Amino acid sequence: MDIFAGKVCIITGAASGIGKALAEELAGRGAKVTATDVNTELLVQSVAAIKDKGGTITGRELDVADYEAFKKVVEDVVSQEGRLDYIFNNAGIAIAGEVRDQNIEHWRKVLDVNLYGVIHGSLLAYHQMVKQGSGHIVNMSSVEGLIPFPSTVSYVTSKFAVMGLSEGLWVEGKDLGVDVSVVCPGFVKTPIFDTSEMVAFKREEFKRAISLWERFAVTPEECVRIMLKGVAKKKPIITVTALARLMWWLARISPTFIMNFARKDFNKWRDKARRQAM
Repeated sequence: MDIFAGKVCIITGAASGIGKALAEELAGRGAKVTATDVNTELLVQSVAAIKDKGGTITGRELDVADYEAFKKVVEDVVSQEGRLDYIFNNAGIAIAGEVRDQNIEHWRKVLDVNLYGVIHGSLLAYHQMVKQGSGHIVNMSSVEGLIPFPSTVSYVTSKFAVMGLSEGLWVEGKDLGVDVSVVCPGFVKTPIFDTSEMVAFKREEFKRAISLWERFAVTPEECVRIMLKGVAKKKPIITVTALARLMWWLARISPTFIMNFARKDFNKWRDKARRQAM
């Protein structure tokens, strides 16, 4: 029997990308899925497609930055199902551009979703899981939560923070019956930078600059399969793609080497990516 069959799961950011692939995979494996997203139009389409394949899934509109709204979703799921087995805090956004060009509102926008959204989901699920004596919290970080990347520093900040949150929660929760995993994918073929806000950057130049790294990207479906293998084994840290594992290994050996590598690569294209005349 599949480990996820019959399990009660909440997924955030489930309308597209990794979240959508995760909802499809879990529903296909017999889980009871509550898929949430702020984009209701895409969410309705994704949920309908999964239902057509026979999956047990419910769609709920949710802005993860809204704690009370998140609380209502968790309470409703627990009230209906009697428990919560898994929460996948996957929702995330990015804003591309140099720190010198961004204001505090850009930072708040990213941290509200990528950090506070994960905090909200983790706390709400953790309280319920401690009460029931079991459960698994899965938080989405990134290779950018393991090593520094320029041009998405607010994203990097949020993902490093998710690493700390998840590792600390694992230490506290393990002996209370609550497992915690943090997932660190490398590049995944999602449309995040097709829709992300660009600040003083030309989108086409930015995408051209990261195209080298995207050659190593995996599909959302591949990412989810690797991710769920790690979750099933209750791994605290799950890296996805060989490149992510290699870069993390190098960063642990010599953080300065990775920082200088990223700096030199950034300097090759930063001026072309900027909108203003140089």
